[in-house]
Amino acid sequence: MVYIKSKGAIVLKYWLMKSEPMCFSIDDLKKMKKSPWDGVRNYQARNFMRDEMSVGDRILFYHSNAKPPGVAGIAKVCSKPYPDFTAFDSKEQHYDPKSSKDDPTWMMVDVCFVEKFDRLVSLQELRKETKLADMLLLKKGCRLSVMPIEKKHFNVIETMGSS
Repeated sequence: MVYIKSKGAIVLKYWLMKSEPMCFSIDDLKKMKKSPWDGVRNYQARNFMRDEMSVGDRILFYHSNAKPPGVAGIAKVCSKPYPDFTAFDSKEQHYDPKSSKDDPTWMMVDVCFVEKFDRLVSLQELRKETKLADMLLLKKGCRLSVMPIEKKHFNVIETMGSS
């Protein structure tokens, strides 16, 4: 496993990953226990998965394009990055004819279910929480489906979801 070490201690990284619940929800992940996080077609989001995610990193599972959108629970990274095989199949929704098995453009990781929150923490609630004011998700124009977050933000949202 690859982790960042700080003074000898293992330091996990924290992420927020968005999924439309009609396509793949926290309940789907709970049933499956483990799933590939496929279909990411943004280079910056791909680079985060490919270059910075490590097994064990924690994820806030965010339901996007939902009423209301918000954080539904927690998952964790449970594989190293590998080529997104949905890019190679023309029958797949996320097919990319420029990506090949020999030279894959897109990557994915497997995610494992950790916890579904007692309640969805809505985007509106996140915006009202002053401790989250500098969170990337809440910045204008940030539409990344995979983004790093700070541990302090993760902890605040985890507390909000458990109350």
